[in-house]
Amino acid sequence: MARAHWGGHPWLVLLCAYAWGHPKSLDQRDDVRNCSISPPYLPVTAVNTTARLTALRQQMYTQNLSAYIVPDTDAHMSEYIGEYDQRRVWITGFTGSAGVAVVTMAKASLWTDSRYWTQAERQMDCNWELHKEVGTTPVVTWLLTEIPVGARVGVDPFLFSIDSWESYDVALQDYDRELVSITVNLVDLVWGSERPPVPNEPIYALQEAFTGSTWQEKVAGIRSQMQKHPEAPTAVLLSALDETAWLFNLRGSDIPYNPFFYSYTLLTDSSIRLFANKSRFSSETLQYLNSGCTGPLCVQVEDYSQVRDSVQAYTSGDVKVWIGTSYTSYGLYEVIPKEKLLADAYSPVMVTKAVKNSKEQTLLRASHVRDAVAVIRYLVWLEKNVPQGTVDEFSGAEQLEKFRGEEDFFSGSSFETISASGLNAALAHYSPTKELHRKLSSDEMYLLDSGGQYWDGTTDITRTVHWGTPSAFQKEAYTRVLIGNIDLSRLVFPAATSGRMVEAFARKALWDVGLNYGHGTGHGIGNFLCVHEWPVGFQSNNIAMAKGMFTSIEPGYYLDGEFGIRLEDVALVVEAKTKYPGTYLTFEVVSLVPYDRNLIDVSLLSPEQLQYLNRYYQIIREKVGPELQRRQLQEEFSWLQRHTEPLTARAAPTASLAPLVTVSALAILGWNV
Repeated sequence: MARAHWGGHPWLVLLCAYAWGHPKSLDQRDDVRNCSISPPYLPVTAVNTTARLTALRQQMYTQNLSAYIVPDTDAHMSEYIGEYDQRRVWITGFTGSAGVAVVTMAKASLWTDSRYWTQAERQMDCNWELHKEVGTTPVVTWLLTEIPVGARVGVDPFLFSIDSWESYDVALQDYDRELVSITVNLVDLVWGSERPPVPNEPIYALQEAFTGSTWQEKVAGIRSQMQKHPEAPTAVLLSALDETAWLFNLRGSDIPYNPFFYSYTLLTDSSIRLFANKSRFSSETLQYLNSGCTGPLCVQVEDYSQVRDSVQAYTSGDVKVWIGTSYTSYGLYEVIPKEKLLADAYSPVMVTKAVKNSKEQTLLRASHVRDAVAVIRYLVWLEKNVPQGTVDEFSGAEQLEKFRGEEDFFSGSSFETISASGLNAALAHYSPTKELHRKLSSDEMYLLDSGGQYWDGTTDITRTVHWGTPSAFQKEAYTRVLIGNIDLSRLVFPAATSGRMVEAFARKALWDVGLNYGHGTGHGIGNFLCVHEWPVGFQSNNIAMAKGMFTSIEPGYYLDGEFGIRLEDVALVVEAKTKYPGTYLTFEVVSLVPYDRNLIDVSLLSPEQLQYLNRYYQIIREKVGPELQRRQLQEEFSWLQRHTEPLTARAAPTASLAPLVTVSALAILGWNV
């Protein structure tokens, strides 16, 4: 489970949840700040925001605003936010990834969820009130008590999705307050020279070997969809950063963990306009884009800041613009006349990108083989080093990235590694830091959720292991999570079935005994793009499953204060072979790392589940074994052979994935089945 808006510094969440032993529930905790005394008591981690707020209120005054809302996103509704766009972080001092700030002439408030309450208290000074709620309604309710009738509430329309704007607008209008679009961001004006510089690293074209189609072929395909559409759109406006990156086979480094660059595209039936910083393109890349001509397959690179004016000018003609509302900001939406708008939840590029062609499938499969090598090397390394007491969550994560860095075509992690031991793993999206982390121990479960960005694909895999003697409940919970993974992975279902219609198969084994998990079951994944690639997945707002899509399958279970389990694989949607004619689909798992036999209670597996698991292990041997041998990684190859021995129903396994009795015992201890 890669992070969806889960960045920031979760070590403070760890402190809140566990280091203090849960004397109170999170929402009952006293604020660690004491703002009622003079001078107030503040943790040393609190940021002084007095001057920042004073300057912001001066800007608000010039705009005749009673309140200003600062959300936690960028102009492209990105999952990860670059430093250049971390406005809410700067104005509040709070570095968590989720939160909305609102400043009035007299008060300043932050709304965030329970993951970040203690972190917010430790990072914000007494200028800020913390509200332990999320959503539009609590923000509007607070505003109605703080600003008078007729007051104006300012927002940067580029930082609001269409849905967010409309929800605030309607709620405020109902009580005679006005939501106002201010296209110059007031925080930016105040931030001034302290603001991180605009990214200026080169924007580059992927080598043809790592692309499924040329950009010209992709453009032709989207134009064909425009021509066939009954409403005959004359243009497609692309706002999500991965849309433009995919369309032109271009990559950059503006966003953490994502190979994207700040950009928009206006693709019309006769022209192509790419809005970005032209100085970042080499002459070779501009030539690659045919930017020196003006024909229908020539890309005109225009300044990033001109997109709103250009869209507005384009829509003055007899045109119709096709957008995906999920990623288009209100700042662009508001300049397109509604009679000239064709709005779907997702743009045709987003939907087309979700279905990989045969070359893209081959590339993604290959990246997962190499990624499996790195993860297996890490698991072997852990077996040798954890018993010595020298490995902690953070140093382990660093070692894994080192192993990935030795793989061909590696370009960085695909998200912040979740390396969680013992009770930390019960926080589904915890990540360690250099300052705060936990030692890995043979007496505790260890959850590793990580991924890599490679030129040929993006990976995301989760394995949970126990090197000692797990409890009966831990084994049962792990096995039921594994059953959920297996049952969904081997499911056969009709084509065009929505993921939410089959998601319960991943939960049934847990539900049978009164257990569950609180996160989603899976998400799409890209070819050197997003680790969370919409609109594929198992949620209600995902599109129907189709042959050629990749999705993660990741059930879990978390016992608060004790341990956490998650087993995540990436799977390709493929055509199923059925006894009778019909168009049915199933999944082909492309993640290739064995599960922990020490945690599997074979007696809970059905014959069909056991057969599936052994077949999966045989596939791992066939695909990863030769690569380990080619690399002369004999120790890892021997490990793989032991840990993919067929399981039998005669008895539950008794040996660990990593027998940690002593280091010297490693050579003779294997898995019993």
